[in-house]
Amino acid sequence: MVVTKSKIEEEIQAIFSTDKPWVTIVWDDPVNLMSYVTYVLMELFGYSKERANELMLKVHNEGKAVVSTGSREEMEHDVARLHEFGLWATVQHGDQVS
Repeated sequence: MVVTKSKIEEEIQAIFSTDKPWVTIVWDDPVNLMSYVTYVLMELFGYSKERANELMLKVHNEGKAVVSTGSREEMEHDVARLHEFGLWATVQHGDQVS
C-alpha cells in the first residue's frame, strides 16, 4: 500500500487539529487514597469538594474519569501535573473516550 504525501499530511493535520477537544483521564490505581485523589483534583483544577469527590468516585467505581478538556498542549500539561502528584493520567482525543 502506497500512502501519498497529501494523505500523510491529512492524517497529521487530523492528529493536531484544534477543532477536536483533547481530554485528560485519571485512572484508578491501588496506591492513592480516595481522599488524596479528591484533594489533588481540588488543588490542581479548582474543583469544589463535591465535584472533586464525584470525579474521584467515578475513577474508583468505573476505573477512570475525564478531569479536564482543552488543547493537546494544555492536556499534556495537566497530565504532567497529575504525575507530579503521583496519579496515573493520560491524554486522549475526546472522541476516543468510551
